Amino acid sequence: MSRPGNTSHITDSTKEADATDGVDATEVRSDRGQPRPSGLEIARMPSAAERTRTLVQSTCSAVLLIPGLSGTYPDQLMPDARTVGPDGEVFLVLPADSPAVRAATHAQDDELAAVLELTDVAPVSVPNRIRGRAWLHGWLTCVPGVAEAGKMLLRLELGEASVDDLWGADGVEPEQFAKALADPLATHEAELLQHLHSGHGDQVRGLCTLLGEREEAARDAYAAAVPVALDRFGMRVRFTRRHGGGTAADRSFDARFEFPQPVRDVMELRTEMHRLFEAAGF
Repeated sequence: MSRPGNTSHITDSTKEADATDGVDATEVRSDRGQPRPSGLEIARMPSAAERTRTLVQSTCSAVLLIPGLSGTYPDQLMPDARTVGPDGEVFLVLPADSPAVRAATHAQDDELAAVLELTDVAPVSVPNRIRGRAWLHGWLTCVPGVAEAGKMLLRLELGEASVDDLWGADGVEPEQFAKALADPLATHEAELLQHLHSGHGDQVRGLCTLLGEREEAARDAYAAAVPVALDRFGMRVRFTRRHGGGTAADRSFDARFEFPQPVRDVMELRTEMHRLFEAAGF
């Protein structure tokens, strides 16, 4: 089932931006106020299947939603671990006494429909901190004798998936999900963003010098510049106004700073970040 994200154009400094090479500002927002890509960003972005796979294999929170299962607390339906199998199935480790395990055991040969909902929250403090969500619809079955004592391995056979994030809202077919690869920076992204924010805040804010006609406005009006997302294609920075007046859309905007070539690991990322900061005058 697809979860469409309504977008609407806004009128602010990003609307009249003359983005420089490798830099673009978002001009549309989701119904939750999140900036969405436009223009140059569309040309180089991870696919919906890659974004969904990245969320599944990341450390973002996840919960199982099982129709008809009432009287349970969300933490009882949160997997302890999750992995993706070679055919795109998702394996989930839960306590053996979890309501999800009991439901899957009692279902036996019957199909137990379930949804794995993932919520991605930025590891740094920014407005509109939820970066995205993904939903994996499928059928749960038990895989006995594999997990450690007191645990049970559940297999979620994927029927369909959807993602609604900073890039937009898209559906994902099981075949696409099975073939997709997670972003190579996914396991390090939270640590990297926190390090950039705490240890290189001045350099991140100095990236406003690469914003072309928006440089003066960003330097004067936007006090905070926080790295909000990082992937193999580039870094997204959220600029927030010095004073909090106006609507959420008026108080912040995102800019993407793209790498000349997609990076494959943290070492290549460091090289590109040095080049980016040097281009900004650091």
